[in-house]
Parts: sequence; structure tokens; C-alpha cells
Amino acid sequence: MNSIDEATRLQIMRLLADNPELTQRELAEALGISLGSAHYCLRALIRTGLVKADNFRHSSNRRRYAYFLTPTGLAEKVRATRAFLERKQAEHEALQQEIARLRQELGEERS
Repeated sequence: MNSIDEATRLQIMRLLADNPELTQRELAEALGISLGSAHYCLRALIRTGLVKADNFRHSSNRRRYAYFLTPTGLAEKVRATRAFLERKQAEHEALQQEIARLRQELGEERS
């Protein structure tokens, strides 16, 4: 799915897994993006089969939706979480090595 960057896709899937009743406006606010961008992202996730939109059956507002991760979406969330964690761990290791090199340059011996 090339239309949404991986970090945003993961963040949306994590938010929806915990709060399927989020409105598009609430999702946009939580992500720090525009309402139009949130709508675009949700449509892309629905189109690719990662998210399913369902009307609230007992809501007085029939335009209100709940957004659920599909089984494929749940599997993708796990895969993306693993990839994100691995990338962040590699960044952390690289940062620790850089800090150690800088300390060595300054003549510090602490780790």
C-alpha cells in the first residue's frame, strides 16, 4: 500500500484496534492530520481490505461508522509493528554507538 506511509498506517491501525468508534475527525486530531487526510487514509485502508466500516445499528446518527480491523488488517498490524520495532531498535543501537564514539572523542570513558 504505497499511498500511506507505513508509520501512519500503523498508527491508524493501532488507534482503530483500540477505539473502533473513533470518528474521522477524532482520528485526524489524534494523528495530527487534516480531516481530508484522515478520510483519504481510511478509504485506502478500506479499499485494501485492512479495515471494514460498519454503521452503528442502534445509533440515532445513521451516518456514524465504526472502523474495525479485518483479519487481514490484524495480521498486517502485527507485521507492521514487528517491522517498526526492528527499525527503532536498529536506530537505537546506531545512536548508542554514535554516543560512545562521541564520548571517546571527548575523552570520556563512561558507557
